[in-house]
Amino acid sequence: MTTRSRVRAISAAVLTVSASVLLVACSGGGSPAPSASPAPVGKRVTQTCGDLLPAGSLDVYGTTFAIDRGYEPEKGSPAARIAQQRGRVCQWKATDDTATTITVAVADLPEKSLTNLKDALYQRGGSVPTYRVEGYFSLTDGVGRADAFADPYWITASSTLFTEPGGAQPVIDAVRAVVQPTASATPAG
Repeated sequence: MTTRSRVRAISAAVLTVSASVLLVACSGGGSPAPSASPAPVGKRVTQTCGDLLPAGSLDVYGTTFAIDRGYEPEKGSPAARIAQQRGRVCQWKATDDTATTITVAVADLPEKSLTNLKDALYQRGGSVPTYRVEGYFSLTDGVGRADAFADPYWITASSTLFTEPGGAQPVIDAVRAVVQPTASATPAG
């Protein structure tokens, strides 16, 4: 087990125990408290959807896309979590098939939050070194999800077009170049 693996395993265990203690402490008796979303810890992402994926960024997919201005992320999804953290959440729909979408979300988070996210994704597996920053990919029910960390930014993108890590590469590269053009590869573990 590498040093990085041990550190990630210990961090994941501490995070799990901490979350369990917090949940137990919050579930005490008394009158029911109104449910509230956790307070955002992220900084507001000021770039617009058009800034994050400039014109022509999606041409590689061989169809024309338009921003879906009415898009609302699914509750509990990474995009919804990013929206709660003052992040930017965007979706593009193919103009010839509105069932084909590309969703991109970007959050500017403190180091501790980024570390917790990285640890969780590291434990899941699917590391992608070609994203030029710490990155991960998963494919679930035909939808590919790419996560990349151009610190202090968490970038996540999902689409049925992303059937393998390279499918998401153009989107990750375009967004990373906008939010942190000087991001470099992270050292291997």
